[in-house]
Amino acid sequence: MSRKSLQGLSVSGFHRLSYTEWGNPDSAHIVICVHGLTRNARDFDVLAQALEPRCRVICPDVVGRGQSAWLERKQDYGYPQYLADVTALIARVTAANKPSTIIDWVGTSMGGLIGMLLAALPRNPLRRLVLNDVGPFIPKAALERIAMYVGKEPRFATLAEIEKHLRIVAAPFGPLTDAQWRHLTVHNAKQDDAGAWIVNYDAGIAVSLASVQGQDISLWESWDRISCPTLVLRGAQSDLLLASTAQEMTRRGPKARLVEFQGIGHAPALMSDDQVGAVREFLWAA
Repeated sequence: MSRKSLQGLSVSGFHRLSYTEWGNPDSAHIVICVHGLTRNARDFDVLAQALEPRCRVICPDVVGRGQSAWLERKQDYGYPQYLADVTALIARVTAANKPSTIIDWVGTSMGGLIGMLLAALPRNPLRRLVLNDVGPFIPKAALERIAMYVGKEPRFATLAEIEKHLRIVAAPFGPLTDAQWRHLTVHNAKQDDAGAWIVNYDAGIAVSLASVQGQDISLWESWDRISCPTLVLRGAQSDLLLASTAQEMTRRGPKARLVEFQGIGHAPALMSDDQVGAVREFLWAA
């Protein structure tokens, strides 16, 4: 695994976009993995290691998260900016590739929505799409739950305390081992100038979330424009991807294949053998 970066562009100027890269840089099969709202590239370490024998895996920190820069204008955190940034990323990682290169997308929650919007565009570069616990309808109740903790800027005295906090807010990820919780904590925490432990994202990302409070989000029009083979993963107890929405996704648009995981809410962490195996099988299919 190596850490690399490129420059993105917003209305306020250029900003750094960081990403991890796994596998053979000359591989013609590229998989781009994009994380959820408050997460970062290192969420995909387990999946990337499983895919790298046959793929080049690219995992970006979306702007405002991880090691990517924070935007000056917080109102610019949103899907137009995210789509612009991933377009720059795709241009970077395919610059030296052959015409036979294929690009697949794995997106958790917000990362899935970015992929869905990209896949709905004419002449988009995606061959296959994996959506992890997200779809074209998001109920307002789920958004209100997420808004309860996003942007609150809690501070903790020790790394153990921030891990305890993460285990509470991310409990819907399902049963993880102590080592897995520690991995997610270490890569989503940092110390501020005073030595306190804080979550590693810009609290300003909550601005765009606040703009949609009190309303459902419907993107069925975009969904119906997607034509590439699509796999939908769902936590059986998810409040963000409802069972009815997931079933409808199998009947319209790309008519997705659906795989559900019991005992998990929003969203599967893609760290267990069954979850990783479902993604690998779908992406490695001829």
